[in-house]
Amino acid sequence: MNLMKHKRLTALCLAASMTLLAGCGASGGTSAETDAEENKGVAVQVETVSTDSIATESRVSGKVTAENTSTIMVAAAAKCTAVYVEAGDRVEAGDKICTLDLAGTLASYNAANISYSSTVQSYQDQKAILDQQVALAADNVKNTKALFDIGAASQLEVDQAELNYKSAVAGRNSALAQLEAGIESAKSGVEQLSDVMENVDANGNIIAPISGTLLSLTATEGGYVSNAMPVATIDGADQMKITVSVSETLVPKLTIGDKASVTIAAANQTFDATIRAVEQTANVQTQLYTVTLTVPSGVTGLLSGMFADVTFHTDRADNVVVVPTEAILTSGQEQHVYIVDGSTAKYVPVTTGLTGTGVTQITSGLTGGELLVTVGQSYLSDGAAVRVVSGED
Repeated sequence: MNLMKHKRLTALCLAASMTLLAGCGASGGTSAETDAEENKGVAVQVETVSTDSIATESRVSGKVTAENTSTIMVAAAAKCTAVYVEAGDRVEAGDKICTLDLAGTLASYNAANISYSSTVQSYQDQKAILDQQVALAADNVKNTKALFDIGAASQLEVDQAELNYKSAVAGRNSALAQLEAGIESAKSGVEQLSDVMENVDANGNIIAPISGTLLSLTATEGGYVSNAMPVATIDGADQMKITVSVSETLVPKLTIGDKASVTIAAANQTFDATIRAVEQTANVQTQLYTVTLTVPSGVTGLLSGMFADVTFHTDRADNVVVVPTEAILTSGQEQHVYIVDGSTAKYVPVTTGLTGTGVTQITSGLTGGELLVTVGQSYLSDGAAVRVVSGED
């Protein structure tokens, strides 16, 4: 009897244990389903689209060199109306040295610019006419040969048409060569005046191109300065400059007085330098243009020969939509981004404008305020479920 009770008690315990285990198993399944529900969707990081300023950045390499002396010349004799310094004074780059009455020189410079522009326009107009004449002569050859093939024109007529075509080509090339020579002459005149006036501002002020000691000054108030002698000479032995070579596409975007960001890795220095000269004639070998920048006098520790990374900021745009460049994807010829709408991703085609360091201007597609996907966008498709996570998740 006791043995039977013991067996029944054992069976009851086993049944209870199995029920308990089954309950635990069911509970565990519910927890897994909950976790899966919570992890549904592609994990992405987002940021709110906003407006900002952006500028195209062009980075080039250059070298640091030491200034020795800087000689300031003028294009023509001019009357000095004011003098602000004396020989022996210390001047800083950008200081006014004197003011000259350069109305005549400026007039010559403007006339040279007009002449150059007129010569270029004449070249373009004449080239269009001459190209048209050559095209007509070529069509005449083609048509005459077609007539010859059907017996409606003679070989003599074909030969005459070809001769007229060759004559038109030779005439065009000769005329364009003469016009190109005129352009180069006009351009040279502009460049000479530009080079001589590189240290003169729009008000006729002679500006110190470098910091240093004023060794000589020929200008006197009420007197005249000569184009045969330096107006001033500055000793810039303690001053550094940076020279870089840039392409023809960048030259028109650079203006004397503009700032550029400079990094000298060897001296662990980063600063803004001022453009003081932009050559208008390319180097014969490299076909690049030399740009000279003045280093601020407060920058120390630079040695001649050090390499410099120079970044020019051009084509600036303010109050425009700007997004991280990495957020923009390309599919064929189309660029697009993804934004978060509720809990899904939305495919948005965009067009882009200026590109800066790590950022790009959006000219259409986004207006600001959208939640832009910046991480995880490569794994998305339009309408895909997403869940927003922080950078630490």
